[in-house]
Amino acid sequence: MEISEYLKYRIDLLDEAKDEDGFITESKFLDVTLPSLSDAKLLDSEDYEECYFYLKPDNIKINGYKINESEERLQVFIVNEDSINLETKDEDLLISQKSYYDTIFAKVSKLINKSIRKHLDEEIQDSSPVKKLINFISSSSLGLAQIDVIELFLISATATVEKRGSEPMPKMIEFEEEVITVNVVDKDHKIQKKEITVFKRLIDLNFLYNILISQGNREVLEVNFEKLFNKGIDAIKAADEDNFESFLCVLPGNILAELYKRYSTRMLEKNVRSFLQFKGVNQGIRDTIRKNPEHFIAYNNGLTITAVGAEIEKSQDRTTITSLKDFQIVNGGQTTATIYFSKKDGLDISKVKVMAKINVAKNADEEDLNELISNISRFSNAQSKVSNADLRSRNEQLIKLKSISESTMTPSGRKWFFERFKGEFNTLIRKNPRAKTKINNEYPKERRFTKEELAKYYMSWGSSPYLVKKGGDKIFRSFIEEISPEKIKGPLINRDFYEEVIAKIILFKELENIYGAGKNSMGQLRSAVVPYTISILFAHTTGHKGSDDFDLIKLWQREGLENDLREVLASLMVLMNDLIKGYSISDDYGEYSKRKELWDNILAAKEIKEFTSLPKFLKAIKSYALSKEEIKRRVLKMKKVKEIDFSNLYDNAKIFSRGQAYYKKLGLILMDNLSSSQQNKIDHLIYCINSKTNIDKVYCEFEKDLIQKIRVDSPDIFDTIQIEEENEWVISTDYVVDIYNKCLENGIDLLSTFQKHKELAKLKGAKYYAVFDEIGKGLLNGSPPTIKQIQSVGNISFDYGNIGNITEKLII
Repeated sequence: MEISEYLKYRIDLLDEAKDEDGFITESKFLDVTLPSLSDAKLLDSEDYEECYFYLKPDNIKINGYKINESEERLQVFIVNEDSINLETKDEDLLISQKSYYDTIFAKVSKLINKSIRKHLDEEIQDSSPVKKLINFISSSSLGLAQIDVIELFLISATATVEKRGSEPMPKMIEFEEEVITVNVVDKDHKIQKKEITVFKRLIDLNFLYNILISQGNREVLEVNFEKLFNKGIDAIKAADEDNFESFLCVLPGNILAELYKRYSTRMLEKNVRSFLQFKGVNQGIRDTIRKNPEHFIAYNNGLTITAVGAEIEKSQDRTTITSLKDFQIVNGGQTTATIYFSKKDGLDISKVKVMAKINVAKNADEEDLNELISNISRFSNAQSKVSNADLRSRNEQLIKLKSISESTMTPSGRKWFFERFKGEFNTLIRKNPRAKTKINNEYPKERRFTKEELAKYYMSWGSSPYLVKKGGDKIFRSFIEEISPEKIKGPLINRDFYEEVIAKIILFKELENIYGAGKNSMGQLRSAVVPYTISILFAHTTGHKGSDDFDLIKLWQREGLENDLREVLASLMVLMNDLIKGYSISDDYGEYSKRKELWDNILAAKEIKEFTSLPKFLKAIKSYALSKEEIKRRVLKMKKVKEIDFSNLYDNAKIFSRGQAYYKKLGLILMDNLSSSQQNKIDHLIYCINSKTNIDKVYCEFEKDLIQKIRVDSPDIFDTIQIEEENEWVISTDYVVDIYNKCLENGIDLLSTFQKHKELAKLKGAKYYAVFDEIGKGLLNGSPPTIKQIQSVGNISFDYGNIGNITEKLII
């Protein structure tokens, strides 16, 4: 089952990796897959430097690289080009031999080794995108002195399998780590020997599919102390409760430093402080290491560690922890990182010891574990104020935004798809494979966005483009803290908010298209130039106290940029491309654009002042000017409207579209695996469909969870239930909601508009014409239609044609 699902998912990945001409490129495939590495916490963000280079005679290749935020780890990417070829047969995508991958890893390993030995200095032109990396690696006083770890990622659309049985089964291949000894120049300009560890990581279909069905949860980190350090950790069992047990132990500083070197911020992923800048933090810890390392255990508060499983050896007088599954430091991240960076800077940490409390969860699922760890983090952190922002997809504000996205159509009658949790769109297609083309046409790539992308688009309209460039958890946390602040009331998540969000997305995506990609692009700095350009527009409109706001709703209504604004912003991006290079004090422009000082310098630059004073700029933004009086009028209009939540209605419409036969078959297939309570809930869904009764929220949530569980455990079940969905339920719901939305947008009386529909339906001889009057009165009182009313609307549409075609005339 797993292998066939991997290969089906490969087709989806390749579809995502196609450019506007339908070609699959390695760079697009890398763009599609790197967010999964970020989700798994193998990367701190999906941002990277593209530097495709292939030297055929020497069999050298690279696709891209990045340096992690704490700047001790070089991460290099190579794409298996054969695996993304649509002509490749399925049997050739099933790889069982480690040597197949070793051959590809060798291509990028050669580049690293030749760069260290300066063998590529003369072979590569200065204009080549890879030249910057070559110079970095070959510099004994910069790159090699800075980097402790090189991590090689092989991105391959192949399935790694064991072929010995009757059917291929998934398997995992581990690759040997290597140690490279290099000469570096220290602070005193003396040449020193240094060891750099090289890790190899295969990112295949097995990995990518598992991230998908886990809804973007991080990859579980298992720390085997015995394997890494030739011995376990001596501990004392301090507590044994129903859902966790606790151990107390002492961890040597060298072990903590090695763990950080090996796993970096992966082991701090659940730490509420993990978003902080670690390099050079906490001078007090550093001073203790320098002056009184033997007193460290007495002065420091110690660590709190969590795990979901442990291997423990017991003897008469000893308890030894040999390994921990899902190892996370939830309190003490700063201590751990500072010990590592102190050692890196030459301080002796051999006498440093740290007290640690290890809590091992028992009988806890992911959600329970998150809650337990969240509480441990919150109550054990007392060093400084930290945010308790809920970063999960279950954030209340994100749920509201998802609900509005499902019930709001653009002026041209289309919807955007907000993927609140990873794999949501893929699951939509997988549970109805017959409708794949229809779903993709309804929600093309350009009208879909994830919650992580939402953070980037939303925060670009502001004064922190350097954070947008960083991406990852940094910008997502900033976004969540802005829409869900702890002490003050956050923004009202309503239609206006959603329309402005989509306007920001339209602006960002249009600028990306204008900038271009590959050979026809303005340059190699799109991921920095676009947010910087948007922030300049913000700074000279909404962000300027003496100026009118920029009318984002105009972008929503037009669903794009007007020509004059498009031309102005295109010129501004050309200028911004040059300014980022000109004001950077580093040759690595992409990395330096993540620094606030670059943004501050560009914002105040004379070139920007001159550009924003040009008549063409002033004329373009004037047409989008939004006065304070107009803002007040819009706010007043929205206050008069009762916000209606259509989410349960849409959930009902989707369930009714599948029909009773779908859930009967589902119940029969799952019969042996369902509890009596679950079976009763399926029976209740069937009863509601038969009786045309509204399905309560709790049953709709059960249905969603059940579908997701099938998607994870037995996706082939979807292939056995071949039922055509009755789309009229969703179409009729869309129709009613669209009338409601247009009335709000145009300030038209809701009740009289629905009464016009009633009169027209009556005139045409429709049997259920009175339903429009009923729906209008309900909406006026803040109540969405019932599913029976939606059925009546659908019946009317059959009576006198497509009612959607006459909506505009009735509204006018």
